[in-house]
Amino acid sequence: MCSSEEAVVPQILNPYQQPIGEPVSGWTARPLPPRTPIDGRYCRLEPLDPQRHAAELHAAYSEAPDGRDWTYLSVGPFESASSFRSHAERFALSADPLHHAVIDTRTGRAVGTLALMRIDPSNGVIEVGHVTFSPLMKRTPISTEAQYLLMKRAFDELGYRRYEWKCDSLNAPSRKAAERLGFQFEGVFRQAIVYKDRSRDTAWYSIIDREWPALRAAFAAWLAPENFDAQGRQRRSLTEMRATHSARA
Repeated sequence: MCSSEEAVVPQILNPYQQPIGEPVSGWTARPLPPRTPIDGRYCRLEPLDPQRHAAELHAAYSEAPDGRDWTYLSVGPFESASSFRSHAERFALSADPLHHAVIDTRTGRAVGTLALMRIDPSNGVIEVGHVTFSPLMKRTPISTEAQYLLMKRAFDELGYRRYEWKCDSLNAPSRKAAERLGFQFEGVFRQAIVYKDRSRDTAWYSIIDREWPALRAAFAAWLAPENFDAQGRQRRSLTEMRATHSARA
């Protein structure tokens, strides 16, 4: 599904006068994401390590007053540290999804996780998923920077062409987060998944490589220390920053 505001691209015709996609000259398969840390200003992403991260993550998730943060996830909630540790051990063994712990650089403690998944090196497509942020990072620069750092890895470091976000179509907070981060809505796949004994219609979003430079500039401007006052409140929103840098692109 294309946005009505998207620029009309002139058609390319083959010798049979059939419309075809634009050429991608010299394309080669992209590398797989490495199991290496990514450093930011407010957080650091580390490959999930149960021995180092599980206890801190369970403690961080336990800050929530109830289990609503797990409603739209395929796992959880976890009633005990041992059950979460077993879950983290399973996730840490996976190469796809490749799970990362989010480390608060101020405290040095793990406060959430997210993953790169459905990794398609041949076509340069990758998805962010399993986003599980604790109350210790929600509505803080950490939550935005964690997403930004994975995007930078996908686009700048690895050269992927398409970065996806998918969620339950009924998950309003996830959809709002995708839109705030600059993902474009593409449509809903009906009855795409069965999880937790219920049906899921999946909302699809994406960012593509030609959109990334303006988004990267907006993220960098929003995350800059001068965009926050002494109480840590933002001076300008990410939505404002995106509008400014899109206009310049």
